[in-house]
Amino acid sequence: MTHARGPLFIAALATAGLLLSACGSETTGTATPATSDETTTSETTTSSSAKESTKASTPPAAGGDATAPGTKLKVGDQAVIPFSVGDKTGTIGVTLTAIEQGAKEDLAKFGDKAKAITPFYLRVKVENLSGTDLSFSSVSLRGLGADGKGTGVIISGDTDNCDSQSAPKTFTTAGASYETCVLSGAPDGSQVAAAEYSRGDYTKSPIVWQS
Repeated sequence: MTHARGPLFIAALATAGLLLSACGSETTGTATPATSDETTTSETTTSSSAKESTKASTPPAAGGDATAPGTKLKVGDQAVIPFSVGDKTGTIGVTLTAIEQGAKEDLAKFGDKAKAITPFYLRVKVENLSGTDLSFSSVSLRGLGADGKGTGVIISGDTDNCDSQSAPKTFTTAGASYETCVLSGAPDGSQVAAAEYSRGDYTKSPIVWQS
C-alpha cells in the first residue's frame, strides 16, 4: 500500500464535503495511527431510501446473470449487480468508463491538507436493468493504485470537473441510465490505476476494473 507523505491526518471540511486521510481508520474527526490496511466508514448518515443497502446478502439479479464476486473487468466493461434501496430490490449495470487524472489546482479549495494529493476522476455509467424504481439511489467506487491496493488516500466530495450524481427520479424503468463521477486521489507521484465496487455481496470480494 502506498502511503501519503507527511503526518497522518483526517479532516472533515463541512463546507466542501471533503474527507482526507493517509492510510488510517476514518473516524468522526480524530486522527489515529494506522495499524492495518486502510478502512473507511460512512461519510454521513443518509436515509436508506436514497442510499444503496449494504445488506450481507442481496437478491438474485433480475436483469441478467450477476457478475460474480471477485471478477476482474477492463475499463469500459459493465458489471451486472444486484441492488437494494430500502425495501426495493433490482439489478443495475455499472460501467467504469474512464479513469482521468485531474489537475492539482482542482483541490485548491480544500486547503493545505490536499497539497500532496493528486485528484483522479472515476467516470461511471449506471443503468437500470430490472426496471425497479431505484430513483435517487447512488453508487460509489473506490480508486486503487497500480498494485491493486488502496492508495492510502480517502477523499470524498466534488470538484468543478468531477460532479457526483445520484439516480434521477426517472430511474424507474429498464434502460434508464445516468452518469456520475467519483472523486479519488493518490499521493503525488502515484496514480489511481483501477477501481473497485465493494458493497453487499461484494464486500469481501470486490469487482475490480483495471486499465
